[in-house]
Amino acid sequence: MTGLEPFGARLRRAMDERGPLCVGIDPHASLLAEWGLGDDVGGLERFSRTVVEAVAGRVAVLKPQSAFFERFGSRGVAVLETTVREAREAGALVVMDAKRGDIGSTMAAYAEAFLHPDAPLFSDALTVSPYLGYGSLSPAVALARESGAGLFVLALTSNPEGGEVQHAVRADGRTVGATVLGHLALENAGEEPLGSFGAVVGATLGDLSSYDLDMGGPILAPGIGAQGATPADLPAVFGRAVRNVVPNVSRGVLRHGPDTVALRDAAERFADEIRAALTSA
Repeated sequence: MTGLEPFGARLRRAMDERGPLCVGIDPHASLLAEWGLGDDVGGLERFSRTVVEAVAGRVAVLKPQSAFFERFGSRGVAVLETTVREAREAGALVVMDAKRGDIGSTMAAYAEAFLHPDAPLFSDALTVSPYLGYGSLSPAVALARESGAGLFVLALTSNPEGGEVQHAVRADGRTVGATVLGHLALENAGEEPLGSFGAVVGATLGDLSSYDLDMGGPILAPGIGAQGATPADLPAVFGRAVRNVVPNVSRGVLRHGPDTVALRDAAERFADEIRAALTSA
């Protein structure tokens, strides 16, 4: 297999050139309705194509949420395949938000679906869950390295329920979330300018100074916009790791559709605000 340049290097360049913004493609039924579209495959296709047309040539990352495509069955997955391909052709990196997590051959099959260069859903990176044990992700880690793709591993998520697992303290005194971050630091050791194995850490979590977020890889940070966090919050939440943060905005941009100019303007406003916040950090 001939792999791409490592995801971390490609992401660093994209963020430096286009700004550190990830726009989610989350075709909720309610958003389809707000856009005047049907809650059907036709509406899904129109929504996704419009977002790609508006921002894929300008933002660093697009993040389709697989579940909102899968709910329409094979025709929805076909729309997802087209969305991924067209976004990448326009120059955006694609992070597939599928949060896969399993063991053995099943985890290997999930990895093949999203991280093998010949797969119809090949994406630059994939979100994964480590809560069957970090070692269960080994097939995805291995294929990501081989193909030049990346992973974003759920570490400190923004949903309130996550704390009961992620802040739980192990026998060695470390929390589960800190253990995940420690594994990622090992994956990224020696990688320049940025490792390919990142963490998902919510921008809404406030003071995270008790965690070492500077683990050599990117941090996908949901929560900007509709969930209440602002670009100005990023330096306080992420500290010295803030330069490696990829803030995700979904509804804050998507609610401006279906007008492509309005979508593009909203994305550029968020990108400018994020740049300003990081520059002042």
